[in-house]
Amino acid sequence: MISKTEIADLLAGVALFAPLDPAGRLAVAEALREIKFDAGQAIFSRGDAGSELFVVTKGRVRLSVLTADGKELSFAHAEAPSVFGELAVFDGRARSADATAVGKVEALTLSRAAFHRLLATMPAIAEAAIKFLSGRLRDADEQLEAIALHPIEGRLARFFLAAARQKDPAGKLEKVTLALPISQSELALLVGASRPKVNAALALLESDGSITRKGQDVICDVESLSAIAGMD
Repeated sequence: MISKTEIADLLAGVALFAPLDPAGRLAVAEALREIKFDAGQAIFSRGDAGSELFVVTKGRVRLSVLTADGKELSFAHAEAPSVFGELAVFDGRARSADATAVGKVEALTLSRAAFHRLLATMPAIAEAAIKFLSGRLRDADEQLEAIALHPIEGRLARFFLAAARQKDPAGKLEKVTLALPISQSELALLVGASRPKVNAALALLESDGSITRKGQDVICDVESLSAIAGMD
């Protein structure tokens, strides 16, 4: 059981709630409840009624949709500490994607009713939500651009750089070590490519020193990846 104070501290690292002051994050913490999911468990499905958002505290959640021909397109992973399932809470519409626990997942949930009660008493949450959604839109634009305009090496470079920015927001490190506890098949879904092509692209990035793989860790050379991603 996590104390409310510990939850409030954790929320300081969650994009949606980070702009709030300590008292505001504690108020949000009071409205959250803990929940757990087993590996492979469906958390919700596209089209479901959405009544709560989730904050991942441990583990990883795959967000995906099925294409018309039955193929799965995985467009994002939510890992600690990040939010998913927020759209249905904001607009009251059905879920726009499937959410599946990649491994064992621990999370916190905030109901739509509780979120709107907080909105009514804390205007700062509305401003934080606008900033959060703006960031989501920018990320979506970058992902679409990467898939449409960049080869697989560039898409992978952008994927690693995005993860590196989360770990080193100030951009002070020349090399960032990332834990990547997902399979190449899962990574292929995220960048919109086949597993063999992703395997070849990873080998190419490693051969030129852009990344170094050590077990489940990937050491990223930020400058080299930026050049490959077209972001230098």
